[in-house]
Amino acid sequence: MTRQREKTPSRTADEGRREFLRLGAATAAFGPFFLFPDRASASQKILKIARWAHFLPEYDEWFEGVYAKEWGSRHDTNVLVDRIPIDKINARAATEVDHGKGHDLFMFPWPPADFQRHAIDHTEVYQAVGSRHGTVNRIGHKSTFDPKTKRYFAFADSWMPAPLHYFEDYWKEAGISLGPVHYGDLRGGGKIIRAKLGIPCGLALGPSLEGNITLHTLLHAFRSGVLDADGNVAINKNYGTINALKYVKALFDDAGAPQQLTWGSSDNVRAALARKTSCTINAISLLRAAEKQGPEVASHMMVSPPLLGPAGIMAVPHITSCSVVWNFAENKAGAKQFLADLIDNFKVIYEKSLGCNFPTYQNTVPDLIRRLENDSKAEPPFKYVMLKDALHWTPNLGFPGYATAVAMEVFNTFVIPRMFMSVVKGELSPEDAARTAETEVNRISEKWSRI
Repeated sequence: MTRQREKTPSRTADEGRREFLRLGAATAAFGPFFLFPDRASASQKILKIARWAHFLPEYDEWFEGVYAKEWGSRHDTNVLVDRIPIDKINARAATEVDHGKGHDLFMFPWPPADFQRHAIDHTEVYQAVGSRHGTVNRIGHKSTFDPKTKRYFAFADSWMPAPLHYFEDYWKEAGISLGPVHYGDLRGGGKIIRAKLGIPCGLALGPSLEGNITLHTLLHAFRSGVLDADGNVAINKNYGTINALKYVKALFDDAGAPQQLTWGSSDNVRAALARKTSCTINAISLLRAAEKQGPEVASHMMVSPPLLGPAGIMAVPHITSCSVVWNFAENKAGAKQFLADLIDNFKVIYEKSLGCNFPTYQNTVPDLIRRLENDSKAEPPFKYVMLKDALHWTPNLGFPGYATAVAMEVFNTFVIPRMFMSVVKGELSPEDAARTAETEVNRISEKWSRI
């Protein structure tokens, strides 16, 4: 039963991928469904799953009401699923680890590196899946592997690219009929659109998931980031940070609106669906919602690759779905089996998510590009083909290194959006804001160095 509740990123992933292949070599063969040693039981088991609420409610309804039930029937297991709003995920997970009890499987919308002390080593899950589907892609690997401990603290089952969404008719007013290509276009064209139509640029700038994704993306595009490839604090050691802060301040002054600073979760989506902004950065769930809402909104909305910046074209994933089997889970075997079977069924998952959930194992959706070229719900049907190279322009959270505990605590405490907001509001100069952020990241780094 169910309870409702680029540039191509750095090659530093190669070492970790070789480590993964070494680990995977131990797996000779697994059948279509493998059993872990503690799997067998004479009586029906219970599998408790907590998962982030998908942006498409119909996907959640299918996952919980159909997929989980059918899986439970096949495995003689009563699967209980709790759906948790994204902005409450970390608090719920923290409560469970504090009490040492809760769900067996906890599905996060981002890498849960800061919870790895409470997770099993997921290497055997990767080994089992790898025997059938090959090697996990770079995003999945760098989002769940700890290069220091050589352990996988989670299992990455899918990800969502974060392209630019824009209204074609609005941008024609600025003489940019194909939408902005680089950050200069965004500022210059956005200024014209606001002056002519009263429509502001719609980038999320506040402390929300969308603000985090937008501003971490912008930092990387301006040749900056929170940490370097070795995990050292880099936020104030690169002049790109200052340039990025100055750019966002100018963009807001020229083409922004006050509400951008107070937007919470998905508010940028609601504004776009009401055609109150000219563009935004988001998963394609935004365009899917527009298609469902009505042809008028969807017909003018287009998607394109991320904006070109000094470092090239790149955008961190809007979602990196990473699942954790807690070390205090009561049904570890069932949780691991569920994850492995999830990848076996990923083609259906891709379809039910309307193409929002991209595979971490490419061969599970071998005709991905063909699907993007001819989408039955899009008008024109090739509208989504712009995503065909998404894996090449999507670095993992924590780039250019791995998704470490430091990187993810910075992400989850909104250090970067707060840094940008302090400049946009005129509270701090770009230089002072960068130094303040550096102090905070150093504090987080020192804390984790003692754990």
